[in-house]
Amino acid sequence: MKLPPALFIALMFGAVSSASATPVVFSAEGAAAADIFSTVTSFRSALGTLNANVAGSFGSGRREINWDGVPDALAAPNNLPANFFNVNSPRGVVFSTPGSGFQVSGNAGVAPVEFGNINPTYSGLFQPFSAQRLFTALDSNITDVSFFVPGSATAASVSAFGAVFSDVDLANITSLQFFDLDNLSIGKFFVSAATGNERLSFLGVRFDAGERIARVRITAGNAALGGNEVGGVDLVVLDDFIYAEPTVVSAVPEPATLLLVGPLLAALWIQRRRLFYGR
Repeated sequence: MKLPPALFIALMFGAVSSASATPVVFSAEGAAAADIFSTVTSFRSALGTLNANVAGSFGSGRREINWDGVPDALAAPNNLPANFFNVNSPRGVVFSTPGSGFQVSGNAGVAPVEFGNINPTYSGLFQPFSAQRLFTALDSNITDVSFFVPGSATAASVSAFGAVFSDVDLANITSLQFFDLDNLSIGKFFVSAATGNERLSFLGVRFDAGERIARVRITAGNAALGGNEVGGVDLVVLDDFIYAEPTVVSAVPEPATLLLVGPLLAALWIQRRRLFYGR
């Protein structure tokens, strides 16, 4: 069906306007799980139904990782495979890091808890949100989360992602940075900090103007686990990941394709992309 020119232009400018909407941010911190629970619940509700840990995409709803189902053989002092939550327990994420790998803390009676196997002082620094395991990258404070159709090698994207952080002491350091299908940053958001050990923070961001998240970079504190938390060192680990269902969404077409349709459409596309991606 051929749209009247005026309606076509209105629809295009409507897309531009909606793409510049502000992301919805969910943030909280406190001394106990109860202090952030209502914010976590609100984020979960915004994403929808919790889906089963099976292969394939449900198209809507959410997935979660709380680390507690990881077998002891793949928890501290052993490392967690980067693709565990896409292959062993399909939830559509694969991790990467500039460091040497990943670890989930041990269960009591099996291994030292809360990464006491790395440094015995850590059991006094961290606490879990959902008992009793925590997650960290090794030899780095950076974790990248890439999304796939659960149980497959098909790249996917999500509309929202959030995580629980343990012991964020310094402001404007621990963060979530979101990247789109073109690997361009669409926003960096800092996690709430609070003085004192064993405190919990939550940060979740939901994009509701059509933006798609292909990768999330998590910066946890300013140092990798290993040493003591002294001076300006801020050691941070993670608990629950909560994110929208991974789905396959086509990338925005490139200008060369749109030029075949006409100069007006190409100009509108460029304006939309500048507002949408900031370039």
